[in-house]
Amino acid sequence: MAVHDGPDPMNAAAIDDAAQALLSAWDAAREQATPRLSSAQLNALLAVERAEGVNLGGLAAELHMLLSSASRLCDRLVASGLVERAPGRADRREIALYLTPSSRALLAELRRVRRLALAVTLERMSGSGRAALLRGLSEFASAAADSNGATASARTA
Repeated sequence: MAVHDGPDPMNAAAIDDAAQALLSAWDAAREQATPRLSSAQLNALLAVERAEGVNLGGLAAELHMLLSSASRLCDRLVASGLVERAPGRADRREIALYLTPSSRALLAELRRVRRLALAVTLERMSGSGRAALLRGLSEFASAAADSNGATASARTA
C-alpha cells in the first residue's frame, strides 16, 4: 500500500476545475466595474492599496516585473489619475505611490460588483455547502499566506 505525503492529485484537479468558476465570476465583475483597466493595471492598484507609499522598486517586486516595466505601468496610472507620486517619508529622494480618491472609488465598485455576483451564486448553494466553502477557502487563504511568506523570506535571504 502506497503512503501519500500530500493531497490526492484528483482533489487538486477537482479544485482547479471548481476554481475556474470563481475566477470566471471574478473576471466578469472586473470587466463590468473596470473595463478600461488591464489586468496589470488593476494588479498594480491592488498592490499600491496593500502597501500605501510603496516605492517603484517595491511595486516592481510585488508584481514580479522589471523596474522599467513597472515605471511605464505607473506612468499610465498617474496619467489616468489613478495613482499619485509623492516624495517618500523616510527618504525624500524616493518616490512613494498612493491611490487617488478616483482609484479608491473604482476598487470599491469592483468589490461591490464582485460580491453581488458571488452572493447570487452562493444563494443557489445549501447552507451547509456555503459554510463548508467558507471554511475551506479560509483555510486555503491562510495556507497560501503562510506559503507566500515562506517564499518571500527565502527570496530575501
